Amino acid sequence: MSLLHPLSFLIVSVAIFAGALVSGLMGFAFSAVAGAILLHVLPPTDAVPLMMACSIVTQCCSLVVLRGSIRWSGSSLLISGGVLGMPPALYLLQHVDAGMFRTGFGIFLASYATWMLLRPAMACAAVAPGRLHDAVIGFGGGLVGGLTAMPGALPVIWCDLRGMTREQQRGLVQPYIMAMQLFALALMLTRHSISGETLLSLTFNLPALVAGAALGVVMFRRIDDALFRRVVLAVLLLAGLMLVV
Repeated sequence: MSLLHPLSFLIVSVAIFAGALVSGLMGFAFSAVAGAILLHVLPPTDAVPLMMACSIVTQCCSLVVLRGSIRWSGSSLLISGGVLGMPPALYLLQHVDAGMFRTGFGIFLASYATWMLLRPAMACAAVAPGRLHDAVIGFGGGLVGGLTAMPGALPVIWCDLRGMTREQQRGLVQPYIMAMQLFALALMLTRHSISGETLLSLTFNLPALVAGAALGVVMFRRIDDALFRRVVLAVLLLAGLMLVV
């Protein structure tokens, strides 16, 4: 079905709004939410570039609105590690069973989220911060992101283990996800894998995209850290299950 077909356009708009809402609320998981719908109505060659472009727009909106809490310097090692992790992921895509990797990572995500939801007292376990740890987590996020389109999953888990507040987590993870998506989009552009129809669909869906992101940010400002953490774990669980299914 064409991206510009009326029924397809309606479904895509709903998916984009839902993904933008969750991304605005938590700072990640646009592709996990929107992809649950888009990948059932569009071929991956259309859905993946569209999700990536839309996610970048939501990240820009969040970065502007939450600019006071963004920690660009603190994210630099995460970003550097992530950039180094993506090229190996592109190589592995051509030489390993990416489907098996996604399933395994999905099981890990779902298991971690379930365990933490059942054992909330473990959320603030003492995990020592460090430059090497940040670089390794960033590398792992880039590697995983290249294979699953979810570069933010590992950094989010890392922040959860360190017991960060919602502002601290968004301030650290948001720039990282933005940088990873821009890097991946640049790689896709060099391969000419984004069609004009995809860009046109993005343009037509900007109102839904901005409205969802704005509503998500408003909700983010009205919830407390405990509820934010439960929502994050619930979305990690959902994302894990989606990768498995």
